Amino acid sequence: MTDLAAAAAAELRNRTGIENLDIAMVLGSGWGAAADRLGEELAVVAAAELPGFRPPVVSGHRAEIRIFRTAAGRTVGVFGARTHYYEGHGVDAVAHGVRTAAAAGAHTLVLTNGCGGLDPTVPPGTPVLIADHINLTGATPLRGPEFVDMSQVYSPRLRALAREVAPDLGEGVYAQFPGPQYETPAEVRMAGILGATLVGMSTTLEAIAARAAGLEILGLSLVTNLAAGVSDEPLSHAEVLAAGRAAEGRLAELLGAIVERL
Repeated sequence: MTDLAAAAAAELRNRTGIENLDIAMVLGSGWGAAADRLGEELAVVAAAELPGFRPPVVSGHRAEIRIFRTAAGRTVGVFGARTHYYEGHGVDAVAHGVRTAAAAGAHTLVLTNGCGGLDPTVPPGTPVLIADHINLTGATPLRGPEFVDMSQVYSPRLRALAREVAPDLGEGVYAQFPGPQYETPAEVRMAGILGATLVGMSTTLEAIAARAAGLEILGLSLVTNLAAGVSDEPLSHAEVLAAGRAAEGRLAELLGAIVERL
């Protein structure tokens, strides 16, 4: 946990009057509208007004942190201002959101993303639990002899809880490429040989930082398109956004029901 994250958490408390978060969520492409069903909105803060945060550069991400109270009384911080590794601000900038969440008291983290799917039987618009990941960025948010156990990054307990809400949820292994270009068909085949079933440009670096901070993690991917080479269709960010809009209702219902049980 860095001094910058502690400063951001202190400013978040100052601006919202909320002492601690119970749960933090990072909403990726396609997931933004899901926050609206989490409960009573208590506060909204422009992310760029907090130390260390930058406005998001990707269409579909919201440049704010929203605080909700669920029906069960949990305080949830929704971080819409995700910084991606490909933006060139360094790994600490990527990890800043989850480190701030930990400094603000959160014990549970929900990481979401939009991704390409390698399984042609899993169509766009399908949410998938992340069971494990492969970090292909060549980077880490850790420094020095910080030997963090990564054998169960994505909590089996939280995945079982999510399947209580939606028994049809499948699981996959998520591989993060550096981006911002989409993967080539050969790169997708490589990821598949390594064991990946999902590919994208976020999440793993945040998960590493969150595990180091002691957070329990639930990961959810929305398959927004079939990965390069799995389908003959060219890839585009417009397709990603369209898949997210089409799945908004299901994602909002799913996320709201899961958070109520956390």
